[in-house]
Amino acid sequence: MVNAIIFDLGDVFLNKNKEAKVAAFAKLGLHEWNDEHEKLEKKLETGKIDGEAFLKGLQKSMPDASLKEIKAAWNAGIDDFPLYRLEFLQKLSEEFRLFLLSNTDPIHIEKFERDVEASFYMDFYQCFEKVYFSHEIGYRKPDAEAFNFVLNQHDIQPKRTLMVDDKKFNTDAAAALGFQVWNLQKGEEDVVDLFDKKVINLDEA
Repeated sequence: MVNAIIFDLGDVFLNKNKEAKVAAFAKLGLHEWNDEHEKLEKKLETGKIDGEAFLKGLQKSMPDASLKEIKAAWNAGIDDFPLYRLEFLQKLSEEFRLFLLSNTDPIHIEKFERDVEASFYMDFYQCFEKVYFSHEIGYRKPDAEAFNFVLNQHDIQPKRTLMVDDKKFNTDAAAALGFQVWNLQKGEEDVVDLFDKKVINLDEA
């Protein structure tokens, strides 16, 4: 019986547009996201470097672009957060212990909070017993340390906890640790389909 749910943020609640980000970087001269960029992103998402250091690191590949332009391109992939998903989450919080575990960074969170405004993101965060961002806890999915960090902070059991994430490598990692999982398919499924998908039976809540 599931009594707790750990949610991802991007493409679960907050829509993302990868194509827009790729196009924005291409206009600045960056046409390929290579291993060095990936290492920079991992450092940013685990709090090893701050936003400015990350942007300056990217600037080496786009020397003619300003930090402001690079930041705008990095944020171009952050899209909308439909109100109906917040309303669904608010109802769900009455039945389950909810947690947020997101691989993200301070630049994206600043963008998200600015776009939706304080009343919205505060209502969103209040649905969760605790919100965990990778850049704040120092670990990111699919590393086991990220999931264990949440487990160690709360009295929850993997077998009674559902992990919802759009990335299969994240749900595979969670399943290997004993979690129940839902690998939500972007564009084909919506988080509000949680019960329609029979991922959780309301009678068992």
